[in-house]
Amino acid sequence: MKASSLNTHMGNISIDNEVIAQYAGTVAMECFGIVGMANVSIRDGLVSLLRSDNMTKGINVELNQNKKLVLNFHVIIAYGVSISAVADNLIDSVKYKVEEFTGLEIEKINIYVEGVRVID
Repeated sequence: MKASSLNTHMGNISIDNEVIAQYAGTVAMECFGIVGMANVSIRDGLVSLLRSDNMTKGINVELNQNKKLVLNFHVIIAYGVSISAVADNLIDSVKYKVEEFTGLEIEKINIYVEGVRVID
């Protein structure tokens, strides 16, 4: 189990990285222009849209040696929106809400745009 830990005056709090990824994915899906998380198959070179129950496969959570989080998002965005505007919105929303939720500081959020989809 990979977990991020936080030491408080009352003891140690350990948060599983899967929980952080699930919460970050939920926040990301609320952002305008995000269609979903992407699953990248390195072997086949294919990108597929993940359903909401598997969205954590498109998010990688790491705790670096400074005890700060690094989040990597593999996303599919909506056709016709500004990629930089969507990325800025995603970074701002996720950084604020995940830091508030976990109490851990985020050092970096990397966004990999894996595809574009037309939304009906």
